Amino acid sequence: MHPTIGILGAGRVGTALARQALKAGYRVRIATAKPAADNALLVDIVTPGAEAVESSEAAASDLVVLAIPLHKYRTLNPDDLAGKVVIDAMNYWAPVDGVSDDFENDARTSSEVVEQFLASARVVKSLNHIGYHELEEDDKPATDPHRRALAVAGDDPAAKELVMGFIDRLGYDAVDAGTLAAGRAFQPATAIFTGSHTAPQLRALVHQPLAA
Repeated sequence: MHPTIGILGAGRVGTALARQALKAGYRVRIATAKPAADNALLVDIVTPGAEAVESSEAAASDLVVLAIPLHKYRTLNPDDLAGKVVIDAMNYWAPVDGVSDDFENDARTSSEVVEQFLASARVVKSLNHIGYHELEEDDKPATDPHRRALAVAGDDPAAKELVMGFIDRLGYDAVDAGTLAAGRAFQPATAIFTGSHTAPQLRALVHQPLAA
């Protein structure tokens, strides 16, 4: 049986991910900061088959995806996510979301900052370097030599393995990029972030030094 997927955020990324996860056979729960009842109609129309739930219920899923604007990460409840495997699919977009001291004045990657806030969550960075529209268009069978690859970075090997299995079922090769800090290689404005790559291409890029 596939793990249950909880998605925090019902914007373009969250709903595209929900549809793709449903297509892959997962049970999907979606939550926002609003009560579940307020999201029920939207979820029924935009992501038929998914369940609108409270955020605590989504956080109780086997695998949780953070698909909210990054500047709202402090609205997450660390207690709800304690011990959970959490995919950070968020990006720091200062031109869109505004400048944040949390990320401008911290040498760490955005995912490391989020991990510290969540304290006990098992954070894995991935799904942040594919467009929401591409997610539902670029999937391919595992046997396809042109299958697109997505990078995965995290400090918990078991958490990464779970996430890599999820990505494979979504229709993408998963490439282990290393520790959570290594997620810097696929933050915005990097070669990985701005392109589409097969697994061999992506493996080569994650080990290349970043431009200063």
